[in-house]
Amino acid sequence: MSQKGLIYSFVAKGTVVLAEHTPYSGNFSTIAVQCLQKLPSNSNKYTYSCDGHTFNFLIDSGFVFLVVADESVGRSVPFVFLERVKDDFKQRYGASIRTDDPHPLADDEDEDDDLFEDRFSIAYNLDREFGPRIKEHMQYCMNHPDEISKLSKLRTQITEVKGIMMDNIEKVLDRGEKIELLVDKTENLQFQV
Repeated sequence: MSQKGLIYSFVAKGTVVLAEHTPYSGNFSTIAVQCLQKLPSNSNKYTYSCDGHTFNFLIDSGFVFLVVADESVGRSVPFVFLERVKDDFKQRYGASIRTDDPHPLADDEDEDDDLFEDRFSIAYNLDREFGPRIKEHMQYCMNHPDEISKLSKLRTQITEVKGIMMDNIEKVLDRGEKIELLVDKTENLQFQV
């Protein structure tokens, strides 16, 4: 793996970045936010490549988890990292942040108050609290590449098995419908005789 590995990461709700971390300087955050604003809505995983880096997005319940990685890291390690961050974030904050709202920090209270200031302070607090957690996950993933690689392979196998099971269930349901149709036709023939 490259020395840089995982470079920059954030958690956002919609296009509002709630928490972020990077140990490097660069324009990663600017490019990432531009990509965030252009994400298509037809899938929950995306990867964009730019200048030897991948911008990997995982979307879940309106939250967007991003990691910028060196291309040499591949695609599996960034998504294992994103799953770890997502699970940690949802465990810590899932109950306190509404997922059905277009804005994670919207409040229904006094319309006259300055929501921007309130949202900013909440996002700032999330960044202070969760930014260090993102850093810990980055360090863990980069310090344990073998374990992360095994996890990635295991997740891929589970996804494949899940796909096969879904196909098999669909086939069984189709057969069940055909058997029902056959039974109905047989009953109709019996009544006609």
